[in-house]
Amino acid sequence: MGGEKGMTRVLLECSLTDKLCVIEEKQYEVIIVPALLVGTFLILLGVILWLFIREQRAQQQRPGLRGTAPIPPSRGLSWEAAGHGGNVVVPLKETSVESFLQAITPALAKLQVPREQLSEVLEQIYNGSCGAIYRAKMNTGDSAKPKSVVLKALKEPAELHEVQDFLGRIQFYQYLGKHKNLVQLEGCCTERLPLYMVLEDVAQGDLLSFLWTCRRDVMTMDGLLYDLTEKQVYHIGKQVLLALEFLQDKHLFHGDVAARNILIQSDLTAKLCGLGLAYEVHARGAISSTETIPLKWLAPERLLLRPAGIRGDVTSILQHLQRRKIMKRPSSCTHTMYGIMKSCWRWSEDSRPSPRELHLRLEDATTTADDKAVLQVPELVVPELYAAVAGIRVESLSYSYSIL
Repeated sequence: MGGEKGMTRVLLECSLTDKLCVIEEKQYEVIIVPALLVGTFLILLGVILWLFIREQRAQQQRPGLRGTAPIPPSRGLSWEAAGHGGNVVVPLKETSVESFLQAITPALAKLQVPREQLSEVLEQIYNGSCGAIYRAKMNTGDSAKPKSVVLKALKEPAELHEVQDFLGRIQFYQYLGKHKNLVQLEGCCTERLPLYMVLEDVAQGDLLSFLWTCRRDVMTMDGLLYDLTEKQVYHIGKQVLLALEFLQDKHLFHGDVAARNILIQSDLTAKLCGLGLAYEVHARGAISSTETIPLKWLAPERLLLRPAGIRGDVTSILQHLQRRKIMKRPSSCTHTMYGIMKSCWRWSEDSRPSPRELHLRLEDATTTADDKAVLQVPELVVPELYAAVAGIRVESLSYSYSIL
C-alpha cells in the first residue's frame, strides 16, 4: 500500500483522499494504452505492406506477362552454330552489320536458299513495322513446278540488334524442327542484305479470314468452296492442340492462340503460326517490356501479371470475365461444343483442361459430331462492329497473314 501511495504522488501528486485526482490518473491510462496499441498496429501494418510490395516487384521480374530478361554482356554475342560444333562470338561494339552477317552465316549454312532460286517478282501481301511480307516462287529443281513460299523481310535500314533478333528467330525455327501443324521454315537468305526468312505458303491464309469467307459463301450460296460442318470444326481444333502439345513437350507455350494465328491449307490442315511470344520467352526468359502484347485475348492469370503457362493457351476472350460472365452459346453451336468452350474459359488456370486433356475431349466429341449439316449463322454481323469487339483491325478481315 505504501508503494502504491508513493507512485501515485510521484506521477500526478495525488493524495489517497483526493478522489478527483485519482479519476484523472485513470483517464490518462485510458488514453495512453490505446494510443500505444494503435501505434504498434500501424508499425506492423507498415511492415506487412513493405513485404507485400517487395514480393510483387519480385514476381514482376520473373518470367511472365512482362519483364526484361537479363541482357548478355556487351562485349560479345554467343551464337549457337548448329551443326558446326561450337559457338560464334562476335564483338558487337566492333562490328558492322555486313561483317556480323559474314561471321554468323556459317551457323545457318544448311538453311541458306540461293537468291537466284527465288522469283524476281515479289507480291507484297503485308507491310508491318518490322518489315514487309511477300509471296514468291521458289525453284525446287523442276521448273514446271515452282513452289510458292512466303518471304518475311527485315526492314531496312536495320540496326545491329534488329539483325541479331531477326537471325535469332530463324534459329528458333531451326530449334523447333518440323511439325505438320506448325508453319515450316523453308530456309533463309542471310548472307547479305536484304534479309529474308523463307516460310511455306499456306493456301487459304489465316483461319479468321477463312471463316469469314465461309460465312459469306453460306449467306449468298455463291461460289461455295467449303461446307464447314461441326466435325470439321473439331478436326481443325485437334490440329491446333497437336501443335500446342508439341510446344509443351519443348517447355514452350504459344501465348497468343487466336484465329488470326492459325493458317489453313486447302485440305483443312491447320498450321499454328505467330510464335513471337514463344520466341521471346525462349530467348530471353521473359517477354520484353517493349513487346506489343494483345491484352484483349490474354488468359486471366496473364492479365494479372502472374507467370504464364501452357494452360493459358486454351483460354479465350471473355467479356466481363472477372464477373464470371461468359459469352452466350451461338445459335449454330451444339451443347457439347459449348460445354468444351466453357471449360476453357474457367477463371482458375488449374481448373482448365491441358492441351492433351482437351484433345481427348475433342476426340470423343468427334465420334458423335454432325458431318452433314453445314454450319450457318443467321444473325447479321457488321464487320466493323465485329472488329471493334474482337480487338482487331477491320482490314484484317479481308486478308491477313501473320507470321512469327
